[in-house]
Amino acid sequence: MYAEVLVEYGAKSLDRTFTYIIPDHLKHLKVGMKVLVSFGKNTISGFVTKITDQTEVENLKEIIEIIDQDLVLNEELMSLGKCLNELTLCSLITAYQTMFPSSLKINTKDINYQLYDEYLEVVNINDANNFINNNPRKKRQIEILNYVLDNDNVLKQEFSGQPLNTLIKEGLIKIKKVKRVRIKPNKENYEKYKLTAEQNDVLEVIKSSLNKEKTFLIHGITGSGKTEVYLRAIKEVIKEGKTAIMLVPEISLTAQVVNQFYERFGDEVAVFHSALSPGEKYDEYLKIYNNQVKIVVGTRSAIFVPLENIGIIIIDEEHSDSYKQENNPRYHALDMAKFRSKYHNCPLVLGSATPTLESFARAKKDVYKLLKLQNRIGNSKLPNIEIVDMSLEMKKRNLIFSQILLDKIKSRLEKQEQVIILLNRRGFSTIVSCRNCGYKYECPHCAITLTYHKSSNMMRCHYCGYSKEKPLKCFQCQEEALKDAGLGTEKLEIELQKVFPSSKIIRMDKDTTTKKGSHEKIINEFKNNDYDILLGTQMIAKGLDFPRVSLVGVINADSSLNIPDFRSNERTFQLLSQVSGRAGRSKYPGEVVLQTFNPDNKTLNYIKNHDYEGFYNYEMNLRRLMSYPPYYYLITIKALSNSYEESSLEINKIKTHLLKNIDKQSIILGPTIANPFKVNNKYRFQLIIKYKIDKNIMNTLKEIDELYKTNTKVNIEIDTSPLSL
Repeated sequence: MYAEVLVEYGAKSLDRTFTYIIPDHLKHLKVGMKVLVSFGKNTISGFVTKITDQTEVENLKEIIEIIDQDLVLNEELMSLGKCLNELTLCSLITAYQTMFPSSLKINTKDINYQLYDEYLEVVNINDANNFINNNPRKKRQIEILNYVLDNDNVLKQEFSGQPLNTLIKEGLIKIKKVKRVRIKPNKENYEKYKLTAEQNDVLEVIKSSLNKEKTFLIHGITGSGKTEVYLRAIKEVIKEGKTAIMLVPEISLTAQVVNQFYERFGDEVAVFHSALSPGEKYDEYLKIYNNQVKIVVGTRSAIFVPLENIGIIIIDEEHSDSYKQENNPRYHALDMAKFRSKYHNCPLVLGSATPTLESFARAKKDVYKLLKLQNRIGNSKLPNIEIVDMSLEMKKRNLIFSQILLDKIKSRLEKQEQVIILLNRRGFSTIVSCRNCGYKYECPHCAITLTYHKSSNMMRCHYCGYSKEKPLKCFQCQEEALKDAGLGTEKLEIELQKVFPSSKIIRMDKDTTTKKGSHEKIINEFKNNDYDILLGTQMIAKGLDFPRVSLVGVINADSSLNIPDFRSNERTFQLLSQVSGRAGRSKYPGEVVLQTFNPDNKTLNYIKNHDYEGFYNYEMNLRRLMSYPPYYYLITIKALSNSYEESSLEINKIKTHLLKNIDKQSIILGPTIANPFKVNNKYRFQLIIKYKIDKNIMNTLKEIDELYKTNTKVNIEIDTSPLSL
């Protein structure tokens, strides 16, 4: 018998299987198992993709051993890996590696992530009693034996030293290892309430389609109770003996959502996201693999968990960019969810107050079934949104906060209500420059300016991670004339504290959430009224529910509108609508202040009027005129090289190849420099392809990918569904 094995190396030049002999002692080998093989002069890990009883290959080596025979990638996930490989043009081993947490990836490192508690047990009661009766002087050992005889679950750590070691050596006591699970959910009583008529209608439609492959889009305004619909739909699925996957976009959201699931379903829930430690991921993955849970809640990567008999897949906040992975493999969780929905013949439910234009267009055409939740739960209403013209405020010397926003914050603090302030840029300042000579501090590896972080006095690149301590003198003219320009959350926190010195302010951004559990800690402290003002980036905008928040302020509301990308209007609408939805979710009426230099901007005014459909019609017209999604599909091809000339030369060659091979109706834009132009010392040029129907496009992309597999000077990145250009 022979096995086809994918080796652990992700290089595209090795993107094929290698044949090995299955030795007699490994006849129980299965497709989907991890194995150890000899490859060249090395011993490495691999992954079995096929078993056959004949081969034409000669001089074969034997498989050395099975690494983990209790962990097998099942038929569905093997097929999903091939789908991922086809969609993103990644190597097949990269596709399969993506499905595993870091603690279970296919590699030669042998790290034991299993965790055990050690308990003491008496081996034989009669022998123990005889020892006690016949050794009156060995008081410490008798004390240990009596304690273990009289108590259950005695931990080894309660006793130590020579007396215990002697009892173990003489065979009177043994150590029993019990695997410890790091995350232990508790099922608690939750507040039950009756569904609204709208919620009930939506739930009934979903229930009627269980055991069918169908995609639903719940367009529910903020605070309309989408999560409760998800929970009840999952309850129905579990009643039928099936399982569920629930995806959320942000780690900051996971904690709040997971707690709701724990309250409702207890230890039937596993959680899976990148903030878990390798050991926690290992535990959760094995719980899922061994069918010990019914529900998995997690971020993007949770779509690959080995859950069986899936009855429903839910993607909350489906508009979020975080469902798309921007590095290899460049997959979208929605595509993977559609594959699994079809495989299990189960519904896929997408939910958002601000769906992507693509999803809403599909719902309009009945490709998805559109379901609406148009009213908030209880008596709460959508907040009143006010647009403030900062050009007028600047004349009054109000450089950061408008007087209107300051007055409203003061009013809320006096009423002991809470405030959220959004500024979608972290750090202290965005530019450090010299007043004397104009020199700007830029990353030496990337074509962007360094962001200054005052708390650490470091200037950092948010692309490659390069950092440098802020100097006292200018590098170029040696004058002490450095100044900070631009505004980030760190600086905004300081300015806010100056204006409201007695208020308690907490900041939530990438810099304050690096420690494990920090997202949950900040959310819980704010929810428990330990703080008056929550200041943060986009991670505070989606899905969070704080009953006492009655005011949301947005600093630089139009900053994302100025980004040169065809989705900038859509992203701005989504972000500002979502953060506005944090206000007025309970008995406190909500207000929102959007500070902008473009008060007449159409997108901002659609946000002000809570008019998603008006924005949808406006933006769709622009997309149609400009040949952008959902009217056209997009593909980007980037050429990356340490050499400007090499990168430029190869991207032009690729364009020539495309012109000869793809449909004449398809549009090729470029080549142009990518944004940013230089990252990690690599110069980046880009082509953009727009197409409707092109039978040759994927084969042509595969040809290009194949041509550059062995090119050591230029890397090619192909994204078949880019979110940004």
